[in-house]
Amino acid sequence: MSLFQSIIIAIIEGLTEFLPISSTGHMILASAAMGIHEDEFVKTFEVFIQLGAILAIALMYIKRFFRGLNIYFKLFAAFLPTAVIGLLAYDFIKGYLFNPIVVSVSLILGGIILIFIDKKVVNQETTLKEVEDISYKNAFFIGLCQCLSMVPGTSRAAATIIGGVFNGLDKKQATEFSFLLAVPTMMAAGGYDLIKSDLAFTSEQLSMLAIGFGVAFISAWFAVKLFLKYVSSHGFTAFGWYRIVLGILFLIFMWGSDLG
Repeated sequence: MSLFQSIIIAIIEGLTEFLPISSTGHMILASAAMGIHEDEFVKTFEVFIQLGAILAIALMYIKRFFRGLNIYFKLFAAFLPTAVIGLLAYDFIKGYLFNPIVVSVSLILGGIILIFIDKKVVNQETTLKEVEDISYKNAFFIGLCQCLSMVPGTSRAAATIIGGVFNGLDKKQATEFSFLLAVPTMMAAGGYDLIKSDLAFTSEQLSMLAIGFGVAFISAWFAVKLFLKYVSSHGFTAFGWYRIVLGILFLIFMWGSDLG
C-alpha cells in the first residue's frame, strides 16, 4: 500500500464510518479495486484509522458524556450484546466474511431494508426528550441490531439506526444514539484488533498510520456534520439506493475481472 493509497483509504473511512453505508465494506471494495494486498499492516491500518474517526465523534459529543452517568448505563446495555457475540465470533468473521462478495451482497440487502425503513417511519415522532431517556430494554435491542454489522457491508450505523427507529426514537435521535454507541463499540473492537495484530512497524508505516489517523479524523468530522443536517430533512432513502447501486456495480466489476 502506497502513501497515496493509504490517504484514499483514510478519506473513505472518515466519510463512511458514521453513514449507513458500511465503512468496512467500502474499505474492502476500495482495496480490491486498487489492488491492495490485505496483509497484516493493511488490516492494522484500517483498524487504526477507525480510531481517528471515533475521536472526531468523541470530541463532537464530549458535552453529552459529561451530563451524567445515565448515558453510560444506556450505552453499556446496548454495547453488551456486541461485546459477547463479537468475542465468540471474532475468528469466524475475520476468517470467512471479509471478502468483496459478502460485502456487495450485504450492501444490496441493507439498501433495500433502509429504503423500506425510511418509508415506514418517515413521519415518526418520539416521546423521548433526549436519547438518554431510552429504556434499558430498547437500548439492549439496539445493541442486538448492532451485532448484524459484524457481517462486512451491513454497516454498524445502518443497523443501529434501524434498531433505534423501531424502538421509539425519531430519525435524528436514532442517528445520534448510533454515533454515541460507536465510541465504546469501536474503541473496544479497534483495541482488540490492535492487540491481536502483534506487529512491529517501520518508520514509513508509522508515518502512514499517523497521516491516516489525521485524515480519517478530519473527514469524519465534516461527514457527521453534513449527515445530521441531511437526515433531519431527507431521511435515508438516498443512502439505500446508493448501497444497492454500489453493490451491483461491484458484483459486475468482480464478474468481469474473473472473466478477464
